This record gives sequence, structure tokens and C-alpha cells, in this order.
Amino acid sequence: MGKRGRTVGLERRTVDSAVHEFRVDYEQAKQLAIGKAMYSEPFSAGAHMWRVYCYPRGRLKICAAEHLSIFAKLVNKSRSVNAIFEVFLMTNDGRPCHESAKRTNVQLFQRGMPKCGWDMFISHTKLEEYYLTAGHITFICAIMVVQDNSIPVPPSDIKKHFGTLLDSTEGTDVSFTIDGETFHAHRAVLAARSPVFKAELFGFMAEATMSSISLHEITPATFRAMLRFVYTDALPEHDELGDSSFEIMQHLLAAADRYALDRLKLVCAQRLWENVSVDNVATTLACAEMYSCSELKSKCIDFFAVDNNFKKAVLTEGFVQLGQKFPSIIAELRERVGA
Repeated sequence: MGKRGRTVGLERRTVDSAVHEFRVDYEQAKQLAIGKAMYSEPFSAGAHMWRVYCYPRGRLKICAAEHLSIFAKLVNKSRSVNAIFEVFLMTNDGRPCHESAKRTNVQLFQRGMPKCGWDMFISHTKLEEYYLTAGHITFICAIMVVQDNSIPVPPSDIKKHFGTLLDSTEGTDVSFTIDGETFHAHRAVLAARSPVFKAELFGFMAEATMSSISLHEITPATFRAMLRFVYTDALPEHDELGDSSFEIMQHLLAAADRYALDRLKLVCAQRLWENVSVDNVATTLACAEMYSCSELKSKCIDFFAVDNNFKKAVLTEGFVQLGQKFPSIIAELRERVGA
């Protein structure tokens, strides 16, 4: 028995489905050995032929002959098919039991490949108590073939194009000089990304009329990385930054705070958190407090409270400097760890 339907799903995918009733003689099935199956008649779904395999005493020895296994398999010669397999049982009073239902995600089916389903679909105890009727059990099986009808769209490459724009210096209308090194940029791009740059370059500040701006209290390496993020929304990987990556991330977090680049600030916070240790946690916490990064501050305080981290971290130079700059944090830490 089968019912077919066609629906248009999300993401412009067509789902062609069929429902098949699979009735199994349970008394006969119980005599089969582990790994032996009873299977349904072939049925069609999405222009492909399918079979459902029932292993009454389990497909594998791990089932310990106490669970029934059930699987679906593509049986016709065809290309690969994406499909969803769903099964539920009919109760011993003839009602569909959705509590017994199980459903896969979209799976790739190919002829000759292993079947898709569940090794421990249901225990024999539950099966015999709730689903056995006149010596038979009835599975309602659904196959939903998913066909992608969308037009393939490549991923966005806007980051690549803006990175090329930065590298080419074409159309630049402002430059920044730091320690004798010059960086060319586009006012509109900087203003679109940073409210601070917008105020400086298009407001009533002196920089609005200057074609070249000298910057202090920021290193060329930090500004270069920040500028790259402004254009591409990405930072270099750890190995590209070399041995000074931890220090550069601290400087970048400070720059992100200065120019109100909120996402960059959190990216730097995450990079710092990924490399935190008892040797640098105090320095990291000081950085978080200095530049108002509450997310990183909270993580560092949590780190201090774990096991013996506090006892080890207090011996570092960074902890001494933390106490000198932010004595209130020391009190907060001691209260948190109970020291």
C-alpha cells in the first residue's frame, strides 16, 4: 500500500514522497537469527524503487537480540538520491503511534551503499506490549526524495573584491602615516564601518579636510591588520601573525575600542581567550578591563576560579601589574575564588 505526494519545500527544494505499509509476521520473524532480515515489496518514491528491511532480532550483535532494527535501501539502478526516511508503528488497537516515530535527516542513498535506518529501533518488550496485533506488527514507512531545483549561486566574494580594492589603492582619497609608514584608504569605506572614522572624516574635525593624517599610539602592524578587517571583515590566522600574535591581538582590541569596531573587538577577545593560560590571564584581564570588554573580562575571572589557576597566576608579573592598575579587580577576584 502506498500514497504519493509532492510538495515544494524550503530553499526551493521539491519533495516527492511515498508512504508504504509494511506488515510483518512477528511469530515467524522471531525465529530468524541476528543479522537476518525480512523485507517489504519494492515500492516507488520520487521515480526510484525502495525496500524496507526489518531485522526482528537486530542487524548487529550489539542489539543482543533484544531490539528490532529497521532500514531503508535504494534498490534500483540510478544515480545518487537525497532522501529522508521516516517510520512509525501502528498500536495494538489500530492507531498510528507517533511516539514510536523516527526520522532521518536528508541522507545520500546510492545503490550498493549501506542501508539507512536504526539498529535499535524498538525493544522487543515494548513491541510485544504495545504494537503486536494478531501475531503481526505494522510499520508505516515514508520515503521523501528531495530534489534540489534551485539555481546554484556561488558564495559571496565581496571580501575578496574589497581586499583587492585596498591592495590596489585605486580611488583612495585619504592616507594615514604611522612611524614613517603610509597607508592609503577610502573615506567612504572607513566611514561605513566605523562611526569614529565617520565623525573624523566627514564631520567638523580637522581630519575632514586633511588628505594625509598622522596617527600616534598605534603601531603600523596593528593598523594594517585593523584596516584589513575594515575592508574584508577578516583577520590573519595565528600562524600569519607569528610569535607576536598575542601582543598584536591586545593592540587590535585597543584599536577596535578606539574606533568603535564592535565585531573586531569580540573577534580579538575570542582570539585572546583561545590562548589564555595561567601565565597571561592577568595581562589579558587587564586588557579587557582597560578597553571595556566585559565578555573577555568575565571569561578571565571564570578562569581564575578554576582549580589552582589563581594560586599560579598570582605569581606572575602580569598579576602584579593588574593589581597596580586595577586594585578593585583584585578584590573581585579574591571574593570569587574565596582566597
